[in-house]
Amino acid sequence: MTRSELIQKVADWTFEITPVQAEMIVSGMLDEIVCALEKGQRVELRNFGTFYPRHRPAHKGRNPKTGEPVTVPDRKVMRFKAGKDLKEHLNGKKPEVRWTDER
Repeated sequence: MTRSELIQKVADWTFEITPVQAEMIVSGMLDEIVCALEKGQRVELRNFGTFYPRHRPAHKGRNPKTGEPVTVPDRKVMRFKAGKDLKEHLNGKKPEVRWTDER
């Protein structure tokens, strides 16, 4: 699913918001998740999963073309851990997961 498909689905869930308003909601949520991760915070979406930042220290690697040793700089990476309900749903143990009241 692409971002625009997600926006359209959010707009379709209710007749009270337009696709433009749905785009503002989706963009706002994604911006808040990114801001929290940039600050080193975890973002937990109950029953769905948790996004959390990790620090990868610098390490030695090799240039695959030349075999020459290089230093790979340290960096931040993002991880996602699926929640219990999401894992059960994906593995067929939970026939239906409702993230909203009505669809």
